[in-house]
Amino acid sequence: MIKGDDMILNHIQEGMMTMDKKNVDWANLGFGYMKTDYRYVSNYTNGAWDEGCMTEDDTITMSECAGVLQYAQTVFEGMKAYTTEKGQTVVFRPDLNAERMIDSAKRLEMPPFPKERFIDAVEKLVKANEAWVPPYGSGATLYIRPYMFGINPVIGVKPANDYQFRAFATPVGPYFKGGIKPLTIKISDFDRAAPHGTGHIKAGLNYAMSLHAIVTAHNEGFDENMYLDAATRTKVEETGGANFLFVTKDGKVVTPKSNSILPSITRRSLMQVAREYLGLEAEEREIYKDELKDMAECGLCGTAAVISPVGKIVDHGTEICLPSGMSEMGPVTKKLYDTLTGIQMGRIEAPKGWIHVIE
Repeated sequence: MIKGDDMILNHIQEGMMTMDKKNVDWANLGFGYMKTDYRYVSNYTNGAWDEGCMTEDDTITMSECAGVLQYAQTVFEGMKAYTTEKGQTVVFRPDLNAERMIDSAKRLEMPPFPKERFIDAVEKLVKANEAWVPPYGSGATLYIRPYMFGINPVIGVKPANDYQFRAFATPVGPYFKGGIKPLTIKISDFDRAAPHGTGHIKAGLNYAMSLHAIVTAHNEGFDENMYLDAATRTKVEETGGANFLFVTKDGKVVTPKSNSILPSITRRSLMQVAREYLGLEAEEREIYKDELKDMAECGLCGTAAVISPVGKIVDHGTEICLPSGMSEMGPVTKKLYDTLTGIQMGRIEAPKGWIHVIE
């Protein structure tokens, strides 16, 4: 049963002065789901979004013929809330997540959830689950998952009429277990996305098709896949859940340019950090598979891991061992990681608009 927003917010505010953090082993959290106290819900019916509300109910009831179940009509976002060095709770660049979700929704013929309402939902969600925001220095964060899906019965192949927007939060540890250590990845025989397809949006269907490929890679002893462009299979695109970032041997930061990869907010931020904080040349351009042997460093960047170093790329038995090695991050990758996480945690001054403080 959904409580009224005012009831929940009053309940939260009454307990704010004495709110303690949950009894969680923050330092040993994995990257998994843990049910928290509240989530946000808004419904789209008769051509309009309702005002939305908070709820303690983590279950969803829908028809067996719901659009999301029949034709995978769903999009989502991912972001994190942090406790800064000064003890503030902040979210990193939620306006860009809101804009990307709007783009994703439009591509799947779904009604966009307004940007200002998206940010408001995130604020309410984090405030309501303040006790679940890990303390500064724990290495953990509060992962926020906004998502939207077609909920009314759809049997013919067409968009749903009714939709639900929801957002939940869960505390998480590092995405890759064992801490930051270089990964071994393989060049995949599978295609991630077709030209003019949906690779550039954050749709559930893009991730579903990557599951067989990642399970196959893991069974073969690899940490991740490197997908090439489907048209020519000569250019680097991304992994199943992260963008690539490379450092050339002359110290330039480069990242793949393609219309079929997800425009990562983390990658965009890292490129700005490279230019404005580290004084490096940074460029988004097409990167050919043949160039990999000439790269000095490689990383996978995204919300979950921020940036994870790659030590070895295997191309059908041929090993490309990056000079940065298999023991630690390369020097440029580490500077990028330290600077961006320093900005997120409040140790380094952020560019205007990057840090959204939850009051």
